[in-house]
Amino acid sequence: MGLAIEGVDHVTVQITDVARARRFYGDFLGLEETPRPASFDFPGAWYKAGNIMIHLVGQTEPDALSRRHFCLRVSNVFETYRIVEAAGYEAKWDQRKIPGIERFFTRDPDGNRIEFQGSAEAAGNSEKFRDNSVSLSSSSGL
Repeated sequence: MGLAIEGVDHVTVQITDVARARRFYGDFLGLEETPRPASFDFPGAWYKAGNIMIHLVGQTEPDALSRRHFCLRVSNVFETYRIVEAAGYEAKWDQRKIPGIERFFTRDPDGNRIEFQGSAEAAGNSEKFRDNSVSLSSSSGL
Protein backbone atom coordinates (compact mmCIF):
# COMPACT_ATOMS: atom_id res chain seq x y z
CA MET A 1 0.00 0.00 0.00
CA GLY A 2 1.41 3.40 -1.00
CA LEU A 3 1.19 6.72 0.70
CA ALA A 4 -1.93 8.84 0.14
CA ILE A 5 -0.23 11.68 -1.72
CA GLU A 6 -2.70 14.44 -2.56
CA GLY A 7 -0.44 16.58 -4.74
CA VAL A 8 2.54 18.91 -4.71
CA ASP A 9 2.26 21.87 -2.34
CA HIS A 10 5.45 23.77 -3.12
CA VAL A 11 8.94 23.71 -4.54
CA THR A 12 11.90 25.49 -2.96
CA VAL A 13 14.33 27.55 -5.00
CA GLN A 14 17.58 28.80 -3.46
CA ILE A 15 18.36 32.46 -4.15
CA THR A 16 21.07 34.90 -3.06
CA ASP A 17 19.35 38.27 -3.48
CA VAL A 18 15.69 38.56 -2.44
CA ALA A 19 15.10 41.91 -4.15
CA ARG A 20 16.54 40.65 -7.45
CA ALA A 21 14.52 37.42 -7.16
CA ARG A 22 11.35 39.44 -6.52
CA ARG A 23 11.98 41.39 -9.72
CA PHE A 24 12.35 38.13 -11.66
CA TYR A 25 9.59 35.99 -10.12
CA GLY A 26 7.12 38.78 -9.37
CA ASP A 27 7.72 41.55 -11.88
CA PHE A 28 9.04 39.57 -14.87
CA LEU A 29 7.23 36.23 -14.53
CA GLY A 30 4.14 37.92 -13.09
CA LEU A 31 3.67 35.46 -10.22
CA GLU A 32 1.63 36.57 -7.24
CA GLU A 33 3.65 37.04 -4.04
CA THR A 34 1.96 35.66 -0.92
CA PRO A 35 2.81 36.34 2.72
CA ARG A 36 5.24 34.08 4.54
CA PRO A 37 4.65 33.03 8.16
CA ALA A 38 6.00 35.55 10.69
CA SER A 39 8.06 32.75 12.27
CA PHE A 40 10.21 32.52 9.12
CA ASP A 41 13.15 34.68 10.22
CA PHE A 42 15.37 33.97 7.22
CA PRO A 43 15.41 35.76 3.84
CA GLY A 44 12.96 34.65 1.19
CA ALA A 45 9.66 35.15 -0.59
CA TRP A 46 6.71 32.97 -1.58
CA TYR A 47 4.98 33.02 -4.95
CA LYS A 48 1.86 31.36 -6.25
CA ALA A 49 2.06 29.53 -9.59
CA GLY A 50 -1.39 28.11 -10.23
CA ASN A 51 -2.11 25.68 -7.38
CA ILE A 52 1.57 25.30 -6.44
CA MET A 53 3.73 27.58 -4.36
CA ILE A 54 7.32 28.51 -5.16
CA HIS A 55 9.28 29.19 -1.97
CA LEU A 56 12.35 31.33 -2.57
CA VAL A 57 14.88 30.79 0.22
CA GLY A 58 17.85 33.09 0.67
CA GLN A 59 21.37 31.80 1.06
CA THR A 60 24.79 33.41 0.75
CA GLU A 61 26.10 31.48 -2.29
CA PRO A 62 24.18 30.23 -5.35
CA ASP A 63 23.76 26.51 -5.89
CA ALA A 64 25.96 24.88 -8.51
CA LEU A 65 24.39 24.85 -11.98
CA SER A 66 22.57 21.61 -12.67
CA ARG A 67 19.75 20.13 -14.73
CA ARG A 68 17.48 20.25 -11.66
CA HIS A 69 14.45 22.37 -12.53
CA PHE A 70 10.77 23.03 -12.17
CA CYS A 71 8.37 23.59 -15.04
CA LEU A 72 5.84 26.35 -15.62
CA ARG A 73 2.98 25.61 -18.00
CA VAL A 74 2.03 28.56 -20.24
CA SER A 75 -0.80 29.18 -22.69
CA ASN A 76 1.51 30.19 -25.56
CA VAL A 77 5.01 28.77 -25.25
CA PHE A 78 6.25 30.56 -28.39
CA GLU A 79 5.19 34.00 -27.20
CA THR A 80 6.69 33.20 -23.78
CA TYR A 81 9.96 32.26 -25.50
CA ARG A 82 10.01 35.59 -27.36
CA ILE A 83 9.38 37.53 -24.13
CA VAL A 84 12.07 35.65 -22.19
CA GLU A 85 14.63 36.13 -24.95
CA ALA A 86 13.71 39.81 -25.50
CA ALA A 87 14.27 40.42 -21.77
CA GLY A 88 17.86 39.24 -22.20
CA TYR A 89 17.58 35.77 -20.67
CA GLU A 90 19.07 32.84 -22.54
CA ALA A 91 16.32 30.53 -23.78
CA LYS A 92 16.89 27.16 -25.44
CA TRP A 93 14.35 24.79 -26.97
CA ASP A 94 14.70 21.18 -25.89
CA GLN A 95 15.29 18.82 -28.82
CA ARG A 96 13.75 15.82 -27.05
CA LYS A 97 10.14 15.82 -28.18
CA ILE A 98 7.13 15.12 -26.01
CA PRO A 99 4.13 14.47 -28.27
CA GLY A 100 1.93 17.58 -28.42
CA ILE A 101 4.24 19.62 -26.16
CA GLU A 102 6.79 22.32 -26.94
CA ARG A 103 9.23 23.34 -24.22
CA PHE A 104 12.26 25.46 -23.57
CA PHE A 105 14.59 26.21 -20.68
CA THR A 106 16.00 29.36 -19.14
CA ARG A 107 17.63 30.27 -15.82
CA ASP A 108 16.73 32.78 -13.15
CA PRO A 109 19.34 35.37 -12.06
CA ASP A 110 20.82 32.84 -9.58
CA GLY A 111 21.18 30.16 -12.25
CA ASN A 112 18.17 28.05 -11.23
CA ARG A 113 16.89 26.20 -14.28
CA ILE A 114 13.26 26.78 -15.31
CA GLU A 115 11.35 24.91 -17.99
CA PHE A 116 8.40 26.48 -19.80
CA GLN A 117 6.04 24.24 -21.70
CA GLY A 118 2.83 24.53 -23.62
CA SER A 119 0.74 22.89 -26.27
CA ALA A 120 2.36 22.59 -29.70
CA GLU A 121 -1.05 22.93 -31.33
CA ALA A 122 -2.04 26.08 -29.42
CA ALA A 123 0.58 28.19 -31.16
CA GLY A 124 0.74 26.67 -34.63
CA ASN A 125 3.90 25.73 -36.53
CA SER A 126 6.90 25.56 -34.23
CA GLU A 127 9.73 24.71 -36.60
CA LYS A 128 10.85 28.32 -37.19
CA PHE A 129 11.31 28.78 -33.43
CA ARG A 130 13.38 25.67 -32.80
CA ASP A 131 16.69 26.57 -34.42
CA ASN A 132 18.48 26.76 -31.08
CA SER A 133 17.59 23.37 -29.59
CA VAL A 134 19.39 22.13 -26.52
CA SER A 135 20.23 18.67 -25.31
CA LEU A 136 21.42 17.42 -21.94
CA SER A 137 24.99 17.74 -23.18
CA SER A 138 24.57 21.40 -24.16
CA SER A 139 27.56 23.57 -23.33
CA SER A 140 25.28 26.39 -22.15
CA GLY A 141 24.05 24.30 -19.26
CA LEU A 142 20.44 25.01 -20.05
